[in-house]
Amino acid sequence: MDKCKVTFYPEGKTVEVPKGTTVLSAAISCANYIKSACAGEGTCGQCKVIIKDKGISVSKLACLTIVKEDMQVEIPEQSRLIFEKTDAQEIELSKISLGNTGFEQLPLVKKIFLKLPAPKPNDPLSDWERITREIDKYNLGSITIGITTLRQIAEILRDSNWQITITLAYRETIFEVIHIEPGDTTSKNYGFCFDIGTTTITGELVDLNNRKSLGASACYNKQASFGSDVITRIIFAKNSEGLEKLHSIVTGQINDIIRELIQQHQVDLNNVYFIICAGNTTMTHILLKTDPSFIRRDPYTPVANSFPSIHAVEAGIIINPRGVLMPIPAVASYVGGDITSGILACSLDQQEHLSLLIDIGTNGEIVLGNKEFLISCAASAGPAFEGSGVSCGMRASRGAIQKVSIDNRSLDTSFQIIGGDVPALGICGSGYISLIAQMLEKGIIDKAGNIQIKNPSKIKDTDLGRAFIVCHQGQSNAAEEIIITESDIENIKRAKAAIYSAAETLIKHMGFSFKDVHKFFIAGGFGTYLDIQDSIAIGLLPDLEKGKFLFVGNSSIRGAREIIFSIPAKAKSLEIANKTTYIDLSNQPGYMEEYMAALFFPHTDLEKFKMRNSK
Repeated sequence: MDKCKVTFYPEGKTVEVPKGTTVLSAAISCANYIKSACAGEGTCGQCKVIIKDKGISVSKLACLTIVKEDMQVEIPEQSRLIFEKTDAQEIELSKISLGNTGFEQLPLVKKIFLKLPAPKPNDPLSDWERITREIDKYNLGSITIGITTLRQIAEILRDSNWQITITLAYRETIFEVIHIEPGDTTSKNYGFCFDIGTTTITGELVDLNNRKSLGASACYNKQASFGSDVITRIIFAKNSEGLEKLHSIVTGQINDIIRELIQQHQVDLNNVYFIICAGNTTMTHILLKTDPSFIRRDPYTPVANSFPSIHAVEAGIIINPRGVLMPIPAVASYVGGDITSGILACSLDQQEHLSLLIDIGTNGEIVLGNKEFLISCAASAGPAFEGSGVSCGMRASRGAIQKVSIDNRSLDTSFQIIGGDVPALGICGSGYISLIAQMLEKGIIDKAGNIQIKNPSKIKDTDLGRAFIVCHQGQSNAAEEIIITESDIENIKRAKAAIYSAAETLIKHMGFSFKDVHKFFIAGGFGTYLDIQDSIAIGLLPDLEKGKFLFVGNSSIRGAREIIFSIPAKAKSLEIANKTTYIDLSNQPGYMEEYMAALFFPHTDLEKFKMRNSK
């Protein structure tokens, strides 16, 4: 097959690809990631590149441009997907105490040191029987062992003078012996918790003996190159080798985070025995290389909501060779294990009064309930609140603008940056909410989100409409000019409308109103940065007393941590998933009317925001 060389600038990376390959695919092949929210369908217009040919530069869409000969391609900054890392220290900021869940402290991996009596000649006990008799003293119930591990017993026992450490991992309902080693290694017992989101992947290394988090890391999900939402990725998965590509990306990033954290904390990979994964239903299917296509096809059911635990190596994840990977059970096609985990973390199923969990992410899942019932729904909010799909967006990590103030007269901005005295690199979700709230208050935008002022020092024209200049390059140590465009404002407006209207529809479906909700748990990548009044000002949250809202950060990773630390918490997660009812908003009368009414700052019906407007 004829091949062509494609060189991408400004990096100067060259890749050799077969004729007929798209420029988008060629870019991915050499780790040049280009925005493509529509998964290469040519509809989003985000993958603009500049094709250079004989001194002429032509702007084209990378997904529709076919490589027919050697090419030179420039990727403009606005078309690039940036996958920056997040420091563990910054993730720690989102760990707000929700109180003691009361789960028994019995982690999913237990290590036992055994000093076995050496057998006498003609002893009737086998090596395995001798071991199980000792383990039975710990009252762990039924124990199983795989043939691979069983084959190792005889030699290890005799080489270690009958002093060994047994590692047991809790699978579905019983412990499996996954590792046998000489001597006492009980002090080395580690696992990982992962939140696999549509936009972001977060991993946390935990010490299973001490029930302690050692560190965390996060990155953008590189599957974004094949679509910004689960639907476009499901479509891509049906392409030739599409599912394999998506699966390889997520497992590769998981392995990268594992390597990074074990190196930081000087942990031997062989002492990592268990991984808990919380993710939406589509991400879990892709992780396990299971066809997700039926999630978007009538009758919209997944292959499974609850998957069995497997050995991590079966999914291509590298820890101890017999280490276990366990996905947290999902509720339905569009409410996944990350929400099950969030319900567990917030003890929503134990609340006496009516409570609401809102996970502000790409999928915008919402759960209403208490100890009597749980009911859920999902709204396609898009990735704007996670810093993707907006011109200067980034996750809530070091260098992100997370709070903005605008001067009444000069309209000059001042802002708080995550990490303190560091250069401003972009704007995170809470920063966009704060900025838009300020722009509304100062009259820079109208209630539809249109930029009104014509001050040339504050406004510029862009391909995405008019833009307000938040800061110039060099101002407040900004690494570059940071702006918010009318297109960005529209994306935020649609995202907040999807979440607000979904919550209101769910509550009305059960015969309640927002005022009946005792507590609102707000989850997502905001950490502790989201401001309640700003969120109310733009119409993301209902106009209620501040004391009703509690921001819980990444409740998905928090719940996963509870599960890996506690066998009863694992059982509770399955109970929660089975107990939670799911409703499809598209079948709910009045939902679209609610959504259209919420496409306004703060809302078309200002009676819903009387308390704020009276101040």
